[in-house]
Amino acid sequence: MRIGVMCSGNGTNFENIVRTCKDDEVVLMIYNKNECGAKKRAQKLGIPHCHIKSVNEDEIIQLFQVWRVDLIVLAGWMRIISSQLINAFPNRIINVHPSLLPKYKGLNAVEQALASGDNRTGCTIHYVTEELDSGDIICQEEVDIFPYDTIQSLTKIVQRKEYEILPKAIEYVKHQIQTRT
Repeated sequence: MRIGVMCSGNGTNFENIVRTCKDDEVVLMIYNKNECGAKKRAQKLGIPHCHIKSVNEDEIIQLFQVWRVDLIVLAGWMRIISSQLINAFPNRIINVHPSLLPKYKGLNAVEQALASGDNRTGCTIHYVTEELDSGDIICQEEVDIFPYDTIQSLTKIVQRKEYEILPKAIEYVKHQIQTRT
């Protein structure tokens, strides 16, 4: 399967996909922040990458079509995508989110879990729909929140869980795509 990844940040989930999804190929990574860590990781890993300054979804769609992408993974993409992109790749866009959806949609999910006094949080991989962080859940995993956790320590714990479940979610979606075609 040919995978396209969209990033805004450090790119650790992007690198995880490249390193763990051995039967698949990350063919293109698009990023929207010029100095993000994902760009450096793509250079190091030899993955074609492209900086899109504004959210030009026509250009994003065209790039993913030219690269014949089967699946798009939003791995720390910090912008809401429109129905235009969603409709161009129906049921082929998934997102990694650092909470147990439907709890704590949007930004600062780890901070929200800590501030709420929750004793558990986690991460979710879900299909992307027009409603923010509301698509069908592919998989979720929980992690404990301890009294000594900070935003930084809990974020790292949640990220490690994301690294664990994201390849499984990609494999599941790949099977779904192959079944439909």
